[in-house]
Amino acid sequence: MITVVGVGGRELPARARTRLEEATLLTGPDRLLARLRPLPGRARVVGGPLRRAVDAHRESGGRLVVLAEGDPGFFGVVAELRARGLAPEVLPGPSLVTRAFARAGLSWEDALVVTGDRLDRVANACRAHPKVAVLVSPGVGPAEIARELAPTTPRALIVCEDLGGPDERVVHSRMGEATTRPWKNPDVVLVLDPLHRGPAGPVWVAGARPGPAGWARDFDGPGAGPGGGSGGALSPEVRAFVLARLGPRLGDLVWDIGAGGGEVAVECALLGAAVIAVESEEEACARLRRNVLAHGVKVALARGRAPAALEPLAAPDAVLLRGADPEVIAACAAAGPRSLVCALPAAEEAFTALDVLRGHGRRAEGVEIRSARLVPGSGGARRLPAAGPVFVVYSDHRDGDDRDDGDGHRDDGEDRDHGDRGGGRDLGEITAP
Repeated sequence: MITVVGVGGRELPARARTRLEEATLLTGPDRLLARLRPLPGRARVVGGPLRRAVDAHRESGGRLVVLAEGDPGFFGVVAELRARGLAPEVLPGPSLVTRAFARAGLSWEDALVVTGDRLDRVANACRAHPKVAVLVSPGVGPAEIARELAPTTPRALIVCEDLGGPDERVVHSRMGEATTRPWKNPDVVLVLDPLHRGPAGPVWVAGARPGPAGWARDFDGPGAGPGGGSGGALSPEVRAFVLARLGPRLGDLVWDIGAGGGEVAVECALLGAAVIAVESEEEACARLRRNVLAHGVKVALARGRAPAALEPLAAPDAVLLRGADPEVIAACAAAGPRSLVCALPAAEEAFTALDVLRGHGRRAEGVEIRSARLVPGSGGARRLPAAGPVFVVYSDHRDGDDRDDGDGHRDDGEDRDHGDRGGGRDLGEITAP
């Protein structure tokens, strides 16, 4: 006897009105209750967290009606009720995302939809994806998103306020404007790359693009070198192990320090992460730009040397470092990434990196990687030319990290809204239309 009613405007369908007439208990956000007044029937309104209304329903019986914004099965209250062992009747309204794109006159099969109280993760998704709908939650609204993205990620914002309500407004905003103007009940922020031209062909899956067909691919440019950076790219075999230890994914920010031609940066971007490549050599930067444009991804380039170039950057989730400068390793460890990887040409440097990381309270291990390519020669000859060894030191930081519980959500114990709204350098974005 629990019904969830999705509110998409002032008028409810007949079946939803009937359930409100039958209700003995009623709960929902204050602004939805106000929008539907005078409320039909004689239901007792239970405010506060949803669990309070559920407990009252279990004690008194009758019918509990839960008001939700839009589609309650989409980032909404249905999942919470199911987690409590309840199977509610659901009468959905049109989702906030559907209405936001409709008001903006845009298609949205190629849009990513994100929400939650992790501003960093939301911003990283906006850095990596050209069309994102953000369901607003406390601390993650148009002003916060614009401040977090500026100045490295130029985006256009469409802010949808009070969708379906008396004060509905759709505002096209520049990032600077979004940080200063007052917003009234924003529901959805559409974050759009002005250079994005849409899918090149038919779209068969909604949201984020499917991942790459493979990784540790071959890139054009100088031959593989053990240290990477401007001295050469990591070999595909080494790169495969490095990517496995970095674990780049949607919502992550990766620092690639001493990025060279950006081979790792490009592959992290293809896997859905936002990436900042730190590189000082002009030739390497030119090669990096070519690789980024050739693969159609987005990478921010910080021109400069670590550790000074790292100071203004957003906090990373994963870091790749080519070099064993203790000061740089310490700066990376202090940034608190989930994973930190050093690719080094000599065993002595690897031991230095291990000592520094362990001195900063991180668990760290290292391996030596040697690889040899099978090369068939003329007349049936065969060769196995071996590349020089690469020493990879990797560190996973889990202690006290509550940013991610493993399934992409952080449990902070707070109740959320019942509906589909979630509770000396040059730095610029390299992007292909």
